[in-house]
Amino acid sequence: MSSHYTLKIVTDFAAAHWLRDYPGICNQLHGHNWKIEVQVSATALDSVGMGVDFGDMKQATRSVIEGLDHRNLNDLEAFKEINPTAENIAAYLYREISRRLNRAHARVSAVTVWETERACVTYTEEP
Repeated sequence: MSSHYTLKIVTDFAAAHWLRDYPGICNQLHGHNWKIEVQVSATALDSVGMGVDFGDMKQATRSVIEGLDHRNLNDLEAFKEINPTAENIAAYLYREISRRLNRAHARVSAVTVWETERACVTYTEEP
């Protein structure tokens, strides 16, 4: 039987955005306190007994969200052509955190973005 570990960290950032071509009030500039959950799947443990160090997960995530925190997301290069929806933010975070964190035995498996405490989206990709 093969081993599988799921590790998660949760963090947050504050940022504003507006949705182009949206037929409602979200087409106006407004802000959110975005909550982020990063999930990593590991198939093996290192010599210390960790799939991935939680500190490494936090650092990789922080290094990405630093560029989003207290910004108007529409002004950022990543969202010049696409709306900074929760879905697009989750995909962006997934790819950027994966670039920093993925290893042979551990990979980002999902990123969940909460726009409010009652509304979230989870993004994954097939390995």
